[in-house]
Amino acid sequence: QVQLVESGGGLVQPGGSLRLSCTASGGSTDNYAIAWFRQAPGKEREEVSCISSASRRDGPIHYADSVKGRFTISRDNAKDTVYLQMNSLKPEETAVYYCAADETYYGLQLGGATYWGQGTQVTVSS
Repeated sequence: QVQLVESGGGLVQPGGSLRLSCTASGGSTDNYAIAWFRQAPGKEREEVSCISSASRRDGPIHYADSVKGRFTISRDNAKDTVYLQMNSLKPEETAVYYCAADETYYGLQLGGATYWGQGTQVTVSS
């Protein structure tokens, strides 16, 4: 049973940066696409970014339009960890950020994940 654990959340000022980590345990996620989602209070969960499985080295990467040019997703296969570098953060991006994994890239983008982490809080405020 794969478990996903997010870390790296916290309080940051507008315009600041954070790097979130999603580390897998209990099994390898080499064959899984990994995505970051976020959910703000009173709002629906939205997909932020998605990266193809490690076995698809040149597979697609997706970013929501709202984060393009500011966020970067990457994976360290040796550490079984996926990162989300977030720059130029905005107050409206305050949310709980979740990572999720699934064998199907496009299904994962739609929220159909096999595994979910518990989430990490990101608060953007002065």
